[in-house]
Amino acid sequence: MEQMREPSADLAFMKMHGLGNDFVVIDARSGFDPVTPALARALGDRHRGVGFDQLAVILPSSQADFALEFWNSDGSKAGACGNATRCVSDWMMKELGQNAVTLTTARGSLRAIRRKDGLVSVNMGDPILEAAAIPVAADPMALPLEGAPVAVGMGNPHCIYFVDDAEAVDVSGLGPQIEHDPLFPERTNVEFASLVAPDHLRMRVWERGAGITLACGSGTCATAVAAHLKGLTGRHVIVDVDGGRLEIDWRDDGVWMTGPTALVFEARLSPAFLASI
Repeated sequence: MEQMREPSADLAFMKMHGLGNDFVVIDARSGFDPVTPALARALGDRHRGVGFDQLAVILPSSQADFALEFWNSDGSKAGACGNATRCVSDWMMKELGQNAVTLTTARGSLRAIRRKDGLVSVNMGDPILEAAAIPVAADPMALPLEGAPVAVGMGNPHCIYFVDDAEAVDVSGLGPQIEHDPLFPERTNVEFASLVAPDHLRMRVWERGAGITLACGSGTCATAVAAHLKGLTGRHVIVDVDGGRLEIDWRDDGVWMTGPTALVFEARLSPAFLASI
């Protein structure tokens, strides 16, 4: 059952982005989470709402500094969102006066830090390589699809293609077809990557429930893991996405992702908008 909201109330939110991968963020640490699938869809509408690639909800946590829950613009839940995790972690570090925070997501317990150069790093945890856990109905390293993609989980499923030229791929045409392929019982994010150098990749992405985005943190992590498993790169790589550059380091304690963050504005949703949902 969807939660009821006082019709006269407004609702505070923030707009953030990491490399153009943009988010609406709602702070629900007071104990009341106002987000429903209908609200997520209305907020995600770039013409009639605010617009976002993902919606991030900050929740209280007894095990960490805070918890995060993610929604897609189609009203579905997202298990992970790396760039939103970095952006919210940066905001929380400033609020708490710290250079490191812990948080919990559907992925489990994560840690984020602010480096001396001002960039924010988050440990996205160990990659998921078992078919049932990703989930995918085939050998993740030998998917029966044209183009020989591989599957990697980062709290959400990813299907990664290595191509000669990521710029030439019809992402808008191929992405939705692969997202809904029967091999992926929970659908999948789709990445197309090309090798620039042994420590450098170019990647474009189709996100499950969102479409083409300028960057995808979990997808960048999954692509770096897949590239190393296929012998294309080492464990530390630079990945150029449509919105900029991310640094991925697959360490013994998990996959660390580093990049810039931005708080664009803070505002309030009007009572009239909320009442119309």
